[in-house]
Amino acid sequence: MKSRKLSGTRRRVTILGAAATSVVAGVALLPNWSAGAAVSDDPTVDARTKATFQRLADAVFTDRTNALVKGGQAGADKPLTDGFSGDVALSSGTARTEDATLSALGQRKERLAKAGETYGKASTTVTLNATRVTGRTAKADVTETTTLTYAGARGDAPKTTGFQARHELTFKADRQGDWRLTGIRDTDEGGLAVNTLSKPAPVKATTAADNTTPNAARAAITPNPAAAPKTGTTYDYKAMAAYAEKYWNVYNKDYPDFSGHGAGGDCTNFVSQSLKAGGWKHAPGYVYDYTKWFGNADIQSDSFVGVNEWSWFAQNSKRTTPLANVFQLEVGDVLQMDFDRDGSKDHTMIVTYKSGGVPYVTYHSNNTLRRSVASLVASYPNAYYYAYRT
Repeated sequence: MKSRKLSGTRRRVTILGAAATSVVAGVALLPNWSAGAAVSDDPTVDARTKATFQRLADAVFTDRTNALVKGGQAGADKPLTDGFSGDVALSSGTARTEDATLSALGQRKERLAKAGETYGKASTTVTLNATRVTGRTAKADVTETTTLTYAGARGDAPKTTGFQARHELTFKADRQGDWRLTGIRDTDEGGLAVNTLSKPAPVKATTAADNTTPNAARAAITPNPAAAPKTGTTYDYKAMAAYAEKYWNVYNKDYPDFSGHGAGGDCTNFVSQSLKAGGWKHAPGYVYDYTKWFGNADIQSDSFVGVNEWSWFAQNSKRTTPLANVFQLEVGDVLQMDFDRDGSKDHTMIVTYKSGGVPYVTYHSNNTLRRSVASLVASYPNAYYYAYRT
């Protein structure tokens, strides 16, 4: 949904002139901006202003998504954010930052195209969840929901991919009482939305002095490897995929939601639920024992919710075997990433679709449906990848 331009009507609050400043004990009580400058009282954020915050946020993230479809500033239409002025608009610094962001996303578009992934169109909407105001600063929490349509999808290939991302926007009022967007911060721990450039937060592995924390084998990321079809029928892989695609953005109330509870968020908890739906059985025991695995509404083992801990259990239990290449992944298999290549894995995803030799993963933090592994590799070419056959 594209944002509409604001009308020329501008809200003004009462302006206090320098001549009206009070004098106590012979000392002029001047505002903090600069001596003699006219400054408004602390402005209020009413329903109209909140709606404008939401429209500007919608414009920012729609512009970013459009850059993945049409290219950066050189190839895209005029940014929607250019239509905002007056009461609410980008600060000059944020405008420059967004210009650079659109250019960088245009470059990402080219890398994706080289990997065989292009988007024909996109739709982005933003909802305003909460607004907090302190003096001349307002912080707005928003959720972005984006759907990207794959260009030229053929046969049984997915037609779309989608994601949700949460952000915090900071607005500051200038001396006239007009609000300027001065900062945008991604608040999802995963940080894996295709239109974000922020670096995902690393996850630090638990240290242990025993042999229950084996290192997983890294997987290559070159396309078109030798096929590695699944031969086992121990688990219901279609049920795993169906569960993940049902709950990718609507959380199952039978489990806790770990979004916002530390680096990594809810990604591994979500994958564990999907594996359980397909037949993985609980291995009960002590929550810190990495040879055990269990999770429900009341208690979860570290291996059920932790990125590295899940890897250790998967290997200790022999429920998985390593794959040599990420493009060998099939439905129900698991992919992990180590963004900063420090040996500690940072993110967990499950394959829910495959077409044309390309696996598509679904995951939480950011909530994402059917993102191609080709897109991940093109966006994070320097990460380490770990592919698990389940």
